[in-house]
Amino acid sequence: MGKAGASSGVSTSALKHAAESDPPMFSKRAKKQAAVHHLTNSKPSALSVEKNAAPEVIDEDEEITFRKLGLGEWLDQTLKELGIAKPSPVQRACVPHVLRGEDVIGCAQTGSGKTAAFALPILQKLAEDPFGVFALVLTPTRELAFQIADQFRALGSKLGLRDAVVIGGMEMTSQAVALSKRPHVVIATPGRLYDHFQSSQEMAGWFSRLRFLVLDEADRLLDVGFEKEMGGILKRLPQKRQTLLFSATMTQNLRQLQDTPMTGGKAPFHFQAYEGLRTVEALKQEYLFVPANVKDVYLTHLMDGLEEQKVRSVIIFTSTCKSAQLLQLLLEELEISSVALHSARSQNRRLAALDRFKSGAVPVLVATDVASRGLDIPTVDLVINYDIPRYAKDYVHRVGRTARAGRGGGAVSLVTQYDVELIQSIEGLLGRQLEERTVVEDEVLKGITKVYKARRVAALKMSESGFEDVLEARKKRKNGGRSQEIERPKRRKHKGREGKGDG
Repeated sequence: MGKAGASSGVSTSALKHAAESDPPMFSKRAKKQAAVHHLTNSKPSALSVEKNAAPEVIDEDEEITFRKLGLGEWLDQTLKELGIAKPSPVQRACVPHVLRGEDVIGCAQTGSGKTAAFALPILQKLAEDPFGVFALVLTPTRELAFQIADQFRALGSKLGLRDAVVIGGMEMTSQAVALSKRPHVVIATPGRLYDHFQSSQEMAGWFSRLRFLVLDEADRLLDVGFEKEMGGILKRLPQKRQTLLFSATMTQNLRQLQDTPMTGGKAPFHFQAYEGLRTVEALKQEYLFVPANVKDVYLTHLMDGLEEQKVRSVIIFTSTCKSAQLLQLLLEELEISSVALHSARSQNRRLAALDRFKSGAVPVLVATDVASRGLDIPTVDLVINYDIPRYAKDYVHRVGRTARAGRGGGAVSLVTQYDVELIQSIEGLLGRQLEERTVVEDEVLKGITKVYKARRVAALKMSESGFEDVLEARKKRKNGGRSQEIERPKRRKHKGREGKGDG
């Protein structure tokens, strides 16, 4: 599972050729297939004898329970204690196939229960034949790794489950010690796990009996950005295993794998709950057209009315670490309690911010797209796109942080004169137009002096904190010691929302 951007297709013959030899230096197009090569380069898996009843053949109109999917009584009881009464469509479709030893590709909307769709059958099989390392879950973000670990712990509470979270930004030695103890489940980001494999010859031996490989947010993990790390990890894993890929986004790489024999010697079972990227019906999606120079004023006006709208918590998305940090400081100056989450913060500070937001200690999270995938926080009633994402699919992931698991929610996008084409692209992907939210301009601009003053103070605080130096140092590390400005494409300026339905 993983995340991915748009991917190029690859022929079946090319995959077969890749399965017979190690790939050479990849062209840009071929690089996108490296991880796919490793996923398909394997033999049929040998499974232990099932000790639980085989999953039943389920009638479409029949009332479905977790027991009928083939899960044990102890798991059924755990789910009841957690308040989960019946399986979601992705769980209903995928769990029986995983229990039967098949490889699975599952695509469903955010908030549809994809994590439990792979965690439940893994825990069932682990209970029948417990050893470590039994399952490896790869995920593209650190925050999502911790969330997946929390779900495994909750669902496996009766099992004495041992897990390890292996991510960047944390001390490697203690992670290596945890891995050497062979936990049942390892949840990792590709970069850090790859570093461990590179630094220890023993590591591959600890994973030699691995039964399950899970790629969560598979669309992203199979993209070219993770090619080196994924390839380095997958070639060290045993070929006799089940491979489970789950994603909210169907990409060309995933489509190619639908008909390609994987670790079971046959094409994987494929479940897709919807066509393309979609947002849930319970989500109210609006845009507010604002002049760019007073966007902060409009944002704070929106925030002022949240209490009377009974909004419990809000995630505000920005495009860059710098804008997230500055906006959080601005809100702080305006006495709006908030925390910031972005990649320029240390891992400990990121986790602390997320914990404060999840616990309800602060009602506002200002974040970059590091928080746009997978995170499940039930109290999030509103998502605000302070900056419009450059890619339409990122909009779907962002707004998917609310209106999850059947709950309602709202999303408001602040659209400036420079963002019209981006919104049209989003509407084209959604197949619908966003509703326009109207405000009384004179009421909004009453707060302009206060907001402008707060922004000046916030900018001064950020400058004095050395945040710009932190960003510059990170940029130099990423560019091999060279400072390099990333040039963004120029955006066209629009005077209004003419033609917004064309996209």
